[in-house]
Amino acid sequence: MPRITAQHLARAIEALRTMTMERKTALADEVFQQQPTLFGSFLVLTRFGVSFEKMEFLLERLFVCFLAMRESGIQWPRITEDELDKQAARLSGTVNFANGLGPALASQSQAKFIASYPEPHLLACVTAELTQWLAKVRPEESDKYVLLAAMNIVNCLAHVPLHVASR
Repeated sequence: MPRITAQHLARAIEALRTMTMERKTALADEVFQQQPTLFGSFLVLTRFGVSFEKMEFLLERLFVCFLAMRESGIQWPRITEDELDKQAARLSGTVNFANGLGPALASQSQAKFIASYPEPHLLACVTAELTQWLAKVRPEESDKYVLLAAMNIVNCLAHVPLHVASR
C-alpha cells in the first residue's frame, strides 16, 4: 500500500502552487534541515552544468515530494547518502536492464515495474512532470542529471524503510 496517496500529492501540488517566494525560501530551509541529503542532490547539479532555470524545476519536484511526505502524516526517516547511492545504483540497474530488451519485452518489463512500484502515485506524478518539462525545454546534455536526480528522489522515498509509526 502506498504511503503517499494521490490526495497527498494533490494537496502538496496545490500548496506549492499558492506559495509566495518567501514561503518557498522558508520551505527550502525546512527541506535542508529535515532532508539534507535530498536537498544536496538538488544542489550538486551546479557541478554538472545544469542551469539555474532547470535546477528550479528539480527544486519544485523536491518541494512536492517533501510536502507530500508531510501530507502523508508519516514520520519519514532522514535519507542518508548511503540510501541515495543505493537508489542511484537501483535506478542505473533498472535502466541498463531495460536497454537490453526488445520493444515487446521492454513494454512488459515496464508494466511489471510500474505495477510493483511501492509509491505508484509519486512515480506517476514525477514522471508526468518530467515528460511535460522535457517537451518544453531546449534539450541539453545536462538534462539527464535533472532526470536522474528526480527519479532518484522518488526511489529514495519509495524504498526507504519506515521505522516509526504514522502519527
